[in-house]
Amino acid sequence: MKYLFPAVCSIVLWGMLCGCRVKLSTAHVQYERGEYFIAATTYRKVYNKTSAKDREKRAQIAFRIGECYRRLNAAPRSAAGYQNAVRYHYPDSIALFYLARAQQMQGKYKEARKNYEEFLTLKPGDRRAENGLEGCDAALEWKASPTRYVVKRADLFNSRRSECAPMFLGEDNDMLYFCSTNDKATGDKKNNITGLKNNDIFVAKKDENGVWQRPELAEGGVNTENDEGIISFSPDGNTMYLTRARHEEGVNTTVEICTSSRSDAQWSEPQLFQITGDTLSAYAHPAVSPDGRYLYFVSDMPGGYGGKDLWRIDLTERGTGVENLGVQINTPGDEMFPYIKADGTLYFASDGHPGLGGLDLFKATMNEFGVWKIENLGVPINSAGDDFGITFETGREAGYFSSNRNDSRGYDHLYSFELPAIEVWITGWVMDQDEEPIPNAIIRIVGKDGSNQKAYSREDGSYKFRLDLGIDYVMMAGCQGFLNSRGEFTSDAEERNETYGLDFILAAINKPVIVENVFYAFDRADVTPESAAALNEIIQMLEDNPNVSIELGAHTDMIGSEEYNLDLSERRAKAVVEYLIAHGVEADRLTPKGYGKSEPRTITRKQARDYPMFREGDVLTDEYILALPPEQQELANALNRRTEFRVLDVNYRLM
Repeated sequence: MKYLFPAVCSIVLWGMLCGCRVKLSTAHVQYERGEYFIAATTYRKVYNKTSAKDREKRAQIAFRIGECYRRLNAAPRSAAGYQNAVRYHYPDSIALFYLARAQQMQGKYKEARKNYEEFLTLKPGDRRAENGLEGCDAALEWKASPTRYVVKRADLFNSRRSECAPMFLGEDNDMLYFCSTNDKATGDKKNNITGLKNNDIFVAKKDENGVWQRPELAEGGVNTENDEGIISFSPDGNTMYLTRARHEEGVNTTVEICTSSRSDAQWSEPQLFQITGDTLSAYAHPAVSPDGRYLYFVSDMPGGYGGKDLWRIDLTERGTGVENLGVQINTPGDEMFPYIKADGTLYFASDGHPGLGGLDLFKATMNEFGVWKIENLGVPINSAGDDFGITFETGREAGYFSSNRNDSRGYDHLYSFELPAIEVWITGWVMDQDEEPIPNAIIRIVGKDGSNQKAYSREDGSYKFRLDLGIDYVMMAGCQGFLNSRGEFTSDAEERNETYGLDFILAAINKPVIVENVFYAFDRADVTPESAAALNEIIQMLEDNPNVSIELGAHTDMIGSEEYNLDLSERRAKAVVEYLIAHGVEADRLTPKGYGKSEPRTITRKQARDYPMFREGDVLTDEYILALPPEQQELANALNRRTEFRVLDVNYRLM
């Protein structure tokens, strides 16, 4: 049904080709009737009988061969025709443009670019060629950075012939209509335009288990020996709008929009849906808006912007005339196969906007100022070939479209597409100070978008939450007998699967907690700037546990007298408390305590893993340390030099 628009091209002067008058005249008649398939065969025979020395004749015939195959979307053959036309110096530079288009449709972007540039030297500022150049450059970028869509050939629906323009009926996504030229199509006669049987409308249905069954002809009188296809449905599903070919003897082939009504599973014989009184223009590719108000369609009627344009008519006020969708949507090329989603997004196929090759699928959204934003759907939905006729499942970014990619004959087939849901997760463990798992801890996560989730850690202490893109989150983990611990992060806004990791180390209420990375000036009580991060974590812990008061304890190593170390540790503990108070912590929540060297460290399970020379439970007393090798003595002294906090009360300001 892509090919059933009237032919528009220059007429070759037959007198220049008098050497092959009879067969050439036959080819011309076939061509002017739009019978491109048989015209191409006739032209090839004439071309082969024309002497290579007769360059002018060969150029004219080769151009017509290219034109026939261009209209049949057989890019390799059309490229060969135009290449010969250029080689024999065809006088119209349009041959260069069409050669570039055919090469672009084969993914030969380097060759296409060269011919677009040569054409632009002859026709500066030509918008079609400029868009072609832009498309060649963009195609390489799109191929290098494909979208997340997953595209698969829908072989259950496809035959050895051609299938295109799928459309769901209803919101259950269990009936898919499309048109096909397969062997089950009505009648035995082949279409002189395409060389295939005429299109009929087929339907595939899901069984009670939700499994697609093989397609069958749509029931009723909607299919005839003529071409039918490219359909849409009214919101209630009882009216089908379809494209039908009309051919009258001696008059060019054209297409028109018809309607068919459903009674049970039967569709009535199509009836003409007259849009205007213009009987010379083509009207095709109907698409009903989800609210049933507008019928979008394609036409080459006067008043457009060149080629085939997208139009619409108000079905609720039939007398108001038709509306062209405007210069933002329509180009000097062809815009076809409209589809409107429930949210008002317009999808269509075009060879006028920059694309990868033939028809590309585009998405258009309108802002509050009435300006369209048009996006190429990129790779892998689009290819160097023709990609068109998209339909979406209700409520999902998935569905079907048609494409002739990877088919040297130019036959169209159905492809499925799906945009997999982005999976963004945050996982981690809840552990104690010895990095032992804490099961049944409560983890809460609150997003700036208003989301609020809660879960419990598993037996191994692990947890997992599903998140959204580009959201600021705050998390809190807590468990009976432990202090709460808080975390913050922002999920990436980029559309990709991502897993974040965030572990929670919970401090036990009944054990002292070592504060790592608190540093003092040598032999002094001054807290160094490098300690700020560790001390700020204490401040955050107190904010997360507002009913806790703590003791800040400082410990020294065994070097020096007991009196000196006790005094030094007391001054250091007070220095830490003063830092916390200066940063907003209430003074009555803090108690400084200097221990000197009176409480040597006991090796924990974690420390035994980190320092294999020590065993869990070892106490780093003076005697123990002096029995160690010299290098281990310094390590033991360093472990004894520490700052700790311990919980004194969990009822601060509760009474």
